[in-house]
Amino acid sequence: MQVILLEKIRNLGALGDTVKVKPGYARNFLIPKGKAVYASKDNIAKFEQRRADLEKTAAAKHKTAIERQEAINALGPIVITAKAGDEGKLFGSITIRDIVDALHKAGADIEKREVQMPEGSLRMAGEYDITIELDSDVVSIVKVNIVGEG
Repeated sequence: MQVILLEKIRNLGALGDTVKVKPGYARNFLIPKGKAVYASKDNIAKFEQRRADLEKTAAAKHKTAIERQEAINALGPIVITAKAGDEGKLFGSITIRDIVDALHKAGADIEKREVQMPEGSLRMAGEYDITIELDSDVVSIVKVNIVGEG
């Protein structure tokens, strides 16, 4: 299925690209979220009329993402204390919500959907690098130090 991208999507394409995707991905994600439209002649003509506005919006979004990235990089390591056993194994786990709360207390403006934790929640005390995806190509790394107590 051919769609026209209305914004840059990582591993798929840039604004204005006509790409071929699986029908379910287009129907269930790209089109309902406003990230793409079907690649018909009418939609191509409408897109070309809206192209300047979409590019201006994308540039503004990218600029704010870079400003947020600079603010996050200036924070330094984030320390989270949690109850842990003798060997450093936590009695609970540190989730995305805990990391977002700690970053909010430190002064960063972050949403849950921007935090990437591919290994899942953290269950051991130690220092971790957490990836924060602010825009499709603006990524920041935050050091999170989990300190066990008790």
